[in-house]
Amino acid sequence: MPKDRLKELFAEVAPTYERANHILTFGFDRHWRRAAARWAAGAGGELWLDVCSGSGDMARALLRFAGRGTRVIGVDFCLPMLRQAVGPERTLRPLAVSGDVRHLPFPNATFDLVTISFATRNINLSRAVLQDTFREFRRVLRPGGVFVNVETSQPRSSIVRGLFHAYVKTAVKPIGSWISGSLPGYAYLASTIPKFYSAEGLTHLLEEAG
Repeated sequence: MPKDRLKELFAEVAPTYERANHILTFGFDRHWRRAAARWAAGAGGELWLDVCSGSGDMARALLRFAGRGTRVIGVDFCLPMLRQAVGPERTLRPLAVSGDVRHLPFPNATFDLVTISFATRNINLSRAVLQDTFREFRRVLRPGGVFVNVETSQPRSSIVRGLFHAYVKTAVKPIGSWISGSLPGYAYLASTIPKFYSAEGLTHLLEEAG
């Protein structure tokens, strides 16, 4: 999907994005982000980056575990999403930066930690594009820095995988569209889930990207 069209779709769903995620995952997305943020915080350091930050769920989870003096920056290409991340109703607000994850506006070796949650599917335009994006994440990480990726995967069990895909097909598109009012937005988001890599496949891709 062209970048401009993808940006439009995320702008359409921005006001209800978090609510739809919580409903569609039965609230587990909060638990997964919180668990990942707690683990990631163990990396320490003073400057953390959340890429494809969207409405800031992961960035705020990181802030809850950040040490004194640690700064969290959220970068996203969709301004309406970033506005959700730093709205006046937020008690925790990351520093928000508009940017493209394939060309991050930061010098080499800037961050102690880079995270991404439930967005790797959206930058998976091709294997080569995803590898290039992972290399960009590596570029801005300091030596010894940590990268944390939270994402849906393909269950190993064929039965569980079949049930998972059936749920995505029958629930994600209609429920997400009903909540957001954007049929194209959730038609796209639902289509990315069954096509994504297994955990092993993504591991190989990360290794190839260095």
